Amino acid sequence: ISMMASAGLRLQAGGDALWAFGTIFARQAKASGRIPQICAVFGPCGGGSAVMASLSDFTLMEKENGALFVNSPNVLDGNTAEKLDTSGWEYQAKQAGSVDFACDTEEELLDQLRILADLLPSDYEAGDTVFECTDDLNRIIPELNDSEYDARYLLSSIADDGLFVETKQLYAPDMVTALIRLNGETVGAVAVQPQGGIGRLGVHGLKKAEKFIRFCDAFSLPVLTVADVRGMKAEEAEEREMAAALAGFVSALSESTVPKVNLITGEAFGTAGIVMNSRAVGADFVLAWPEASVGMMDAEQAVRIMYAGEIGGSADQTALIAEKTKEYQEMQSSALAAAKRGYVDDIIVPDATRKRLIMAFEMLEGKRQLRDSKKHAAV
Repeated sequence: ISMMASAGLRLQAGGDALWAFGTIFARQAKASGRIPQICAVFGPCGGGSAVMASLSDFTLMEKENGALFVNSPNVLDGNTAEKLDTSGWEYQAKQAGSVDFACDTEEELLDQLRILADLLPSDYEAGDTVFECTDDLNRIIPELNDSEYDARYLLSSIADDGLFVETKQLYAPDMVTALIRLNGETVGAVAVQPQGGIGRLGVHGLKKAEKFIRFCDAFSLPVLTVADVRGMKAEEAEEREMAAALAGFVSALSESTVPKVNLITGEAFGTAGIVMNSRAVGADFVLAWPEASVGMMDAEQAVRIMYAGEIGGSADQTALIAEKTKEYQEMQSSALAAAKRGYVDDIIVPDATRKRLIMAFEMLEGKRQLRDSKKHAAV
């Protein structure tokens, strides 16, 4: 755990100070994946110090006095801190995604740091993230049967005693990454959060999730994914990096050797549905709610494409579309159809989600999977 509040290097120290910084960078890089690293920013954290913060797994920042930057806002062309404070918590937490937790006070930061440290293992071999569970393992959550899906509500509802610690909450809100406990064990959760009622994958959310999954895999934390996704964001800015972001995310999931469970709560369509921890990319166990849809695309859209000629020549197009949509839904895009093909292991009622997830992770306890004989992925 590093506590940062420094105006920078003493100029009198010259190259010796820079050399010292370099040795710290190297040690942090070597320690990455061996011990969890947390950085707490209480004051200025600029230049080389910002590199130290970014080499950490999690960064916490005090809003009033904390400042994280490589270049001061005032040296950016045409900018001043008053115009856009690129060192402040809002920019770093919301736009850059460099800060996991932005805290109002030092006391709040320290409290959050303690909670986070308690959820993490001592090192990659420790296995000390399992505690006695005081919550009911078979607790039923009736609200999940009727309430509209919300990733944060779902994860906090199923977690032991509601313990839900979300990382990078202010960054890429379309993807939720969080640490929870299930049956006393720390689990890393990655869930799509629909925006405007529709779940779509975005570049920033995918990158956020990729880094989080790699952290969980390094420290042997099981991974839970929650899928309700129709496709990818269709925007020019997103398209620039979408393929690479999807590739990195798939690589992280497929390479990870920890227990992986996927829960489909709504839609899991097309490429987006496949990359969200389907069995094809490495999920050990897949559960789905009864009303979930798994397939190529929305059933009605598929019908309008496949039966365009027949629909065009029909006297009652509405009735024909409804008939064919129901038929296609039952045969190709329902949770039951996916289960019959082996893509879904079980269909569960929403209120039993907590106990069924606990059962799934218990079944996978002790999972051992050898990595391929290579140095690392090139993606």
